[in-house]
Order: sequence, then C-alpha cells, then structure tokens
Amino acid sequence: MMNKENHFDAIVIGSGISGGWAAKELCEKGLKTLVLDRGKDARHIQDYPTAYMDPWQFKHGGQVEQQAKDENPIASKCYVYREDAKHFFLPDAAQPYIQEKPFDWIRADQVGGKSLLWARQTQRWSKYDFEGPARDGFAVDWPIRYDDIAPWYSYVEHFAGISGNKDGIDAMPDGDFLPAWEMNVVEKAIQQRIQQQYKDRPVIQGRCAHLTQPRQIHIDQGRSQCQARSLCHRGCPFGGYFSSNASTLPWAAKTGKLTIRPQAIVESILYDDSLQKAIGVRIVDTITKASQEFFAKIIFVNASALATNQILLNSTSDRFPNGLGNDSGLLGKYVAFHNYLGTITGTMEGYEDKYYYGRRPTQPIIPNFRNVHRQETDFLRGYASFFGASRSRGGAFEGVPVGGDYKDSLSELEGWGVSMMMQGETIPKESNHVRLSADKKDPYGIPQLITAVGYEENDYKSRDDFFQQGQEMLDVAGVKNLNISDSNQNPGLDIHEMGGVRMGLDPKTSLLNKWNQLHLVKNVFVTDGSCMTSTGTQNPSLTYMALTARAVDYAVTEMKKGSL
Repeated sequence: MMNKENHFDAIVIGSGISGGWAAKELCEKGLKTLVLDRGKDARHIQDYPTAYMDPWQFKHGGQVEQQAKDENPIASKCYVYREDAKHFFLPDAAQPYIQEKPFDWIRADQVGGKSLLWARQTQRWSKYDFEGPARDGFAVDWPIRYDDIAPWYSYVEHFAGISGNKDGIDAMPDGDFLPAWEMNVVEKAIQQRIQQQYKDRPVIQGRCAHLTQPRQIHIDQGRSQCQARSLCHRGCPFGGYFSSNASTLPWAAKTGKLTIRPQAIVESILYDDSLQKAIGVRIVDTITKASQEFFAKIIFVNASALATNQILLNSTSDRFPNGLGNDSGLLGKYVAFHNYLGTITGTMEGYEDKYYYGRRPTQPIIPNFRNVHRQETDFLRGYASFFGASRSRGGAFEGVPVGGDYKDSLSELEGWGVSMMMQGETIPKESNHVRLSADKKDPYGIPQLITAVGYEENDYKSRDDFFQQGQEMLDVAGVKNLNISDSNQNPGLDIHEMGGVRMGLDPKTSLLNKWNQLHLVKNVFVTDGSCMTSTGTQNPSLTYMALTARAVDYAVTEMKKGSL
C-alpha cells in the first residue's frame, strides 16, 4: 500500500533563492510540493535571533571569537561570518570536501539557504551575454537568448522588488524597478566626470532587491520598506529585502500545497530503469542519520551549484553509472565563478561639508565595457566595476578605543574615501571541475566532493586591465592617492560558482536543454547556479530566479499534458 505521506507531485531540493522560487511557482500551479533542505528550520522573523540586538549586547562586540575561526577556517573567510550571523553558516566539520586546488565553499545551514546572506545585487543579463560564448568561441552556445528570458525577468522583478533607474543601457537592460537609491555627492561627481571622458562607460546606480517603495504585491507578502540598517545578514524582520523566508516560501505555504522538510540531506535522485525517469529522492536525516525516500512526478534540483553537482554525480543506476543524465561525461565539468581579485582605493579632496543619510544597500556600477560587441582585447570577456564613496568617523583617534575622548572622536568625520572593485567573468574550462571521492565520505555516508577549480591566465589579464582602466577612470574623476590591491582570494569565496550541469543545444556537449530539463531525464530540472553555461559579469541570482519561474511554467504544462 502506497504511503501517501512520502508521495508528492513535485520535490524541490534546496530552499534558497532558486528553490524558493520553484516552491512558489509549483504550489501556485496546484502541485503538492515537498521542499527538502539540509539545514535547520528557519522561519521569517522568529528565527532571526540577532535582528534587534544592539552592538553592546554581543559578547565579542560583533567579532568572531578565535575558537570559531579555528574550527571554521573556510566559512569564517566570508565577509558576513560575524558574531551576529555565524549561526546561518554550515560549519566546516559538517561539509568536508577535498580541495585538489584551493576552493572556499561557503554554505548556509537553514531553510532559506544563502537568501538570508546574499549581497542582494540584481542586474539583468543582456543579449551580448547570451550570445558571447557562440560569438567568441568558448564554452558552448546558450540554448536561449535574452528575448526568451526577458518576460521572466520582469515577472520575478515585480514580485521580488528590485530598485533601480531606467538607464537605457543596451549592455545592462532596464527592468521592472522600484525607485532607485541615491548616489551621494562624491559618487555623482565621479559619475559626471567619467561619463564626460568615456562615452562608452555609463555610471549607473546599483540595482538591488530592496523595497524602496513597496507595491501592493509586497505588502501582501507581509513585507515593508527597507530601513537602510545594513543588518541584512541577520535576517530582516521588516522583509525589506528579498529572501525565500520573507517572500517565496510563505507565499507557497499560503496555498496549502507546501511541505518543508528541514535537516534532510539529499543523498541521490532515484531513477527507474523500466520507466526511464526519476521517481524520487533518497535523503539522510542530519539528526538521526536514518535514510528515507520520497517520491514525486517532477524534481527540481536547487541545492546550490556544487551541491547539485554532488547529488547528480552520486545519483547512479544501471542506466546512468556515471551520474544522472551523464552519458556525455561532462557532469561536474566547466565550473566557473566570478573574478574578484582586483580592488582600487583612493581619496577625494573637498566636499568636507557634505555627508549622506542611512546605510544604503547598493553601490554605483560601471557595466562591462570590454569585449561587449566584439573581441577587442587579448583576453576574453570583461568585468563590471562597482565603486562607492564614504566618510569614516573616529579613524584619527590614537589610543585605546574606550572612554570619553574616544566617544567624542566618533562625531568627527574624516575625509572622503573611494573604493572600486571588479566582478569579472571567468571562462568555463573542462579542467575546472568537481568529482566524487572514491574512498572518502562525509559524516552522512555521502562521497565527498573534490574541487579542482582554479584561475587561468585570462583571469589575470582581466585583473590587470581592471587595474589599468580603473585607475585611469578614477584619476579622471579626481580621486587621489590611488592604490591597487589583489585579494589573492581562492575561487569560491566570490560565492558565485556556476556550471557543471550546463545548459546547451546538444546532449553531447551539455546536460540541460533550453527549459533547464535534463536532456536524458525529462522530469528532472536544474535551475540553480550549476545550470549556467557562462557567468557574465552580473550578479547571477536574478537570472536564477527567472530561469526557475520559466522552467516551472514549462514543467507543469508538460506534466498536465502527460508528457512527463
């Protein structure tokens, strides 16, 4: 007799940005949906324990104690791994993996995943990004173009709430925006001077998933205006920024179709050779270590890029001995990421009678201007440049930072500092890959992942070009005392890893078709970062959202027709 408690219409693996969207769309379309997440349960507002705490309430003043750093040398590298948010990170001991090349795998440890920790920057890809691989002869051709995804960008932007200006830039298309945040006086001066000198380098305000002016759809979600607190990594009790916890998961729950199962690591996807399709998943309970199986008609894999690769590689059967849908042998290969090696800092004289209000959650951006329309440099693709200007307080104080004199110094402003950073596109290479260990397993009996992902010569050429062009632009803008810095950070710390289960036109050179559907297992869809054929220079999460909504629409239509 069938156990109805273990049978669903759809299973979603992962509850982060793309998994939350899959859950919302599937539930809204009437499917009884199970969402599985390896982390602990985390409900909006009530499971944000530090959201309202004042600085003096933290034992270590917000800093992470040395013991936590020693126990988590990878997770603690993340810029938001602090005393007020470290509980949202998966401890290193719970995620052992083998670094054949240095790679910092940053993972979350709760329902909602990294949607509680992301930087919330959201830019659309342009037609040039989708055309780039085919035009320039790297990776494989994307099976979609901008026009295929543009309506879905609008769809997810409207619901999520994206602030920005209508800038009319071909290389970074406009979206369905809420009012933008304002640049400060120094940033406006830099914008004006760069645009006067370079006609091909527009400087625009950043676009981010923050509610500057909530619409009715956001109020209906229970969300309210962003308070510009810059405490987003604690979880936002106002719902001022988009997260699965504040937005898509509660919306899915309202349908009565959603079941969330936390503390559930997906070991593998179950494939039935006779039916020639996937029938469910096998999980390991993180508390009891017991195995359990769940069954569904369609499966969405949204575990995060490397975790999705790990699950699919471990999903073996007589039909697929090398991983689910992996006849091509390409599963786990062509992993790429974003290049954050370059930073430039400087100072701006004057404007000492000017300041700004609040803690704005975004920065101005110069969209990629390298190799956009054609190949122009000795390296492929390019980089976006983010910058900001700010003033610090109390930095000139000498002595122990306590007492009346120190507190008085905090009311004294220093001059203006300017910082610019690159976000570069890396080129997918077959040699940049992940695979399973043949002998080492994690605490749950699952083969550990081996990461063999590193920088290439193209990445260093792109970094050097950023150093040259960035200094030139800032010099034109009047920024002084310029200093360049190479972060020397490992791949992975960008937290924008992509690929391994890439989309494409041909099953021989890709794993997924234009609907994010496994070429060879039609009822399995992958819409997290692992599906990406190339990386672009934009923050990727908005594209994951749009691809997910588009894929669900197709999957449900096909299921209702009886094609899945």
